[in-house]
Amino acid sequence: MPQPDGFMEVPPGKIATVVTHLEMAAPPKPRSAPEVPGLVLTPMAVPDPEAYRALYMAVGGLPWMWFSRMALSTEALVGILGDRDVEVFVLRDGARPVGLLELDFRNAGACELAFLGLVPDAVGQGAGRYLMNIALTRAWARPGVSRVWVHTCTLDHPAALGFYIRSGFTPFRQEIEVADDPRLTGVLPRKAAPHIPVFEP
Repeated sequence: MPQPDGFMEVPPGKIATVVTHLEMAAPPKPRSAPEVPGLVLTPMAVPDPEAYRALYMAVGGLPWMWFSRMALSTEALVGILGDRDVEVFVLRDGARPVGLLELDFRNAGACELAFLGLVPDAVGQGAGRYLMNIALTRAWARPGVSRVWVHTCTLDHPAALGFYIRSGFTPFRQEIEVADDPRLTGVLPRKAAPHIPVFEP
């Protein structure tokens, strides 16, 4: 059923975001990445929900209001992180975690780039390109993969959508998601994403 045009009110206590889905059906031409000394990518071989949550918050929760993984129970999160078809990597600058990469192969023939992000002060130095190159190499190296996809939304870094397109992804669908404001439910601290206003119910 066609949706009506025009403005639609978002109820107090809710947030609304435009979600863009992107995909690629073949490996893209590799893009060069600048040398970034000191970066090391290591797998999170043993599920560590507290370390994962801390990095997730630093990369996306506090600056951009990522909240999906913070809303999961520890049991549910460990179930994902420990799945043999989910690969989680931590990007470190020396000893400091500065980036998160998560690839999800649980759907046959496809890889979802579930999460890729950097802490705010690591953005713009080439680390994102380095991380994306590794992500795409690993995704397409898995036997049977014929599609790699990702989604981003307006609760993400404003350059994310353009970065995915430049990386070889093609947008194929948009949706509007309305959800409880996670700063009001306690999923995220009230100080998260200060650029997005809170509308009390």
